[in-house]
Amino acid sequence: MQQIVASTGRREHLAPLACFVAVALIWLLVNLLLLWIYYDQAPKPLIGDEFDYNRRALALLAGEPVPESFIWPPAQTWFIAAVYFLFGTHVLGVQLVQIGLLALCAALIVRLWRTLDGAHAAALGGALFLLNPSNLAYAHWLWPEVTHLACLLGALALLLTAHRFPLARAFAAGLLLGLAILFKSLLGAFWPLFFLFFLHRDQGRWRYAGSAAALFATGMLLATAPALWKGQVETGRPIIADSSMYNLYIGLIDSSRSDYINEAGAPALKAFLDSAPTPQQRNAIYLDKSKALVAERGIGDVLADQFGAQYFRLFNAKTLLVSQLPGTACAGRLGAYAVATPMLSPAIALASYAAHAGTLVLAAFGLALWRRWRQPLALFAAAFLLYQIALYAGLHIMQRYLFQMMPLLCGFAGSALALVIHRSDAQRNVLCVTKTRLAAGAALAAILLALAFLGPVLDGNCR
Repeated sequence: MQQIVASTGRREHLAPLACFVAVALIWLLVNLLLLWIYYDQAPKPLIGDEFDYNRRALALLAGEPVPESFIWPPAQTWFIAAVYFLFGTHVLGVQLVQIGLLALCAALIVRLWRTLDGAHAAALGGALFLLNPSNLAYAHWLWPEVTHLACLLGALALLLTAHRFPLARAFAAGLLLGLAILFKSLLGAFWPLFFLFFLHRDQGRWRYAGSAAALFATGMLLATAPALWKGQVETGRPIIADSSMYNLYIGLIDSSRSDYINEAGAPALKAFLDSAPTPQQRNAIYLDKSKALVAERGIGDVLADQFGAQYFRLFNAKTLLVSQLPGTACAGRLGAYAVATPMLSPAIALASYAAHAGTLVLAAFGLALWRRWRQPLALFAAAFLLYQIALYAGLHIMQRYLFQMMPLLCGFAGSALALVIHRSDAQRNVLCVTKTRLAAGAALAAILLALAFLGPVLDGNCR
């Protein structure tokens, strides 16, 4: 009997290790495959804003003047230049650093989600994030998605999962959040909500950790001060980057439900930059353009058009990875990856579709069944997801903007998957399983799948 118990204990101990090794091997193999198709025959060309980030980084290294357009926040340019300085001017150096940062993001997802759910659910959420080819591919490109996400998750982890040295943690979290804003402007109107993390209930009374909040603000200011000062000197206003009115205008005129089909953004960017010398003047011009469009078309038609297209782009199963695989231009395929093996491109696309659809379905049930909304991270997740959904109702949107939501969606998806696999009482303390909630989860899953796959059908692409 003792031998049986000991054997069972060893198997239970080895199972998590075996799963970890399996996930690590698959992660490594997928990264190698993505690197191989990136450099097969010839390196994949840079797409869209990647080209500008790379050009600016090279100019920075060469000591050449880099005129600031205040369209893109500056941190990704600094990051690329720093990696080039250390490892040579080759994209591979940036890719390897970002691959490591993306793995760190998965570890932070696991650490964060354990504040809401058990170890199994957290590990499954991290695995869903890490094994999705479309997620991993972001580490291979020069957009600031991975660097921004690493800073954002790092700030959250310091505030929610560490307990020692509260003042130092708050300062470091502020620095990371400031860097996140310098990588992407996404948090421009959202970052004040982070100050709610310093509100605690102690012995029935609410207390605010004012000293920690002040150090958090100091860290943010220290990180963003150089960029804000540059904005003040060059534009008369302390700004980091502002393309909101441009994105609003392009969002109003871009009617396609898929990326890279009748693309309105890239052709209009030069006109926007040439329209006036300062961001304030450009924004004023394009605000007037947007108002004129709304007045011409009517607010009802504008809203119908927006809600009929924007979220198809956001949740599209044709992710940025799939968009760059070989295929027809009428389907929004760029063919940036020169995949020589005939069956490899469809296999990668199919794996991406499956991972994307699986994450959306599981996340839908996780959200519908969730019962622990009073936890700080759960409240943050709800606010963050709703903020972005509202933001993208108007602004020009591309599928890659969903990437910033993926850690939270994978967390909810991991909890739903843990319920299916383990069916433990502890999991039912996190998820409330009722017929009504299951029906709501099924409805939400159906909506997300429709948004993911029906866009090309509704647009009639390639007819």
